[in-house]
Amino acid sequence: MALDRLGRPLKHLILYVSKLEDKGIGYHSVTEAINTETPSGKFMLHVFGALSEFERNLIKERTLAGLEAARARGRQGGRPES
Repeated sequence: MALDRLGRPLKHLILYVSKLEDKGIGYHSVTEAINTETPSGKFMLHVFGALSEFERNLIKERTLAGLEAARARGRQGGRPES
């Protein structure tokens, strides 16, 4: 499973991986070369997790800015009234 599908907010990602580790299960991603059974793998998990969360926040900001710009131009979003 890709890291960004496991958890987008970093705190959720860390929580999921911690729960797996409590059960003796490590996370190993072949696509991202992350293995939580090594110190460098745990570090990379945190780095990629933080980048994933940052990307999600950027998408959210751009979406909100686009909606505000459309509203300023007089465009009203949502479904048409019945």
